[in-house]
Amino acid sequence: MVPGARLIVLGKQGAGKGTQCVRLSHHYVIPHISTGDMLRAAVKASTALGREARAYLESGGLIPDEIVLQMVGERLDQDDTRSRGFVLDGFPRTVLQADGLADLLAPAELDLALNLVVPTELVLLRLASRRVCDDCGAIYSTLAPPKVGSTCDVCGGEVLQRDDDTEAAIKTRLDLYDEMTAPLIEWYNAAGRLVEVDGVGTAEEVFDRLVDVVDSHQHGGDFTPPLATG
Repeated sequence: MVPGARLIVLGKQGAGKGTQCVRLSHHYVIPHISTGDMLRAAVKASTALGREARAYLESGGLIPDEIVLQMVGERLDQDDTRSRGFVLDGFPRTVLQADGLADLLAPAELDLALNLVVPTELVLLRLASRRVCDDCGAIYSTLAPPKVGSTCDVCGGEVLQRDDDTEAAIKTRLDLYDEMTAPLIEWYNAAGRLVEVDGVGTAEEVFDRLVDVVDSHQHGGDFTPPLATG
């Protein structure tokens, strides 16, 4: 089995993070942790966290750091992440969250922060056309819809446009990215963990670039799981 890894994937909304995180998860046999999917599941189940998060998701705003850190911390403490690592999708989104993640991982460290670079005009096009299964999160678009109507090919759920994929919400999210999330690029660059990867091309082409980067980083050494605590 290939060595595990601790990865995060950065990039504007619509850069293809979700698609590539799934591929990386399968390739390196590591859990794919999507904070967006976790939050949407909580909203659908109308949990206390879900009710609190609903207003932020519908407006395209960022969920407060303390809520996200608590949720991610609980997930990272499970056996599969402690033994194999993870690929984080949609987290961290602020420098404060990055600091929190470093504390959660200590004494282990993140391997790489992979920044998918995609022009804003392409991101806008992708988001405006995106459709998502309300049950399993499978991603479609107006150019590549489900085979039958709005029924998901994977699970049979309803495929729809997210509330946060409307034009107004998209613009809000991109503005928030520039203001709050883009500084993560400099933060991880200063920490020596950042690698920028061209996110333009087919999903296969982008994935091959990501694997080349991760394999180059991992070459010559095995993944070391974090020390046990408690």
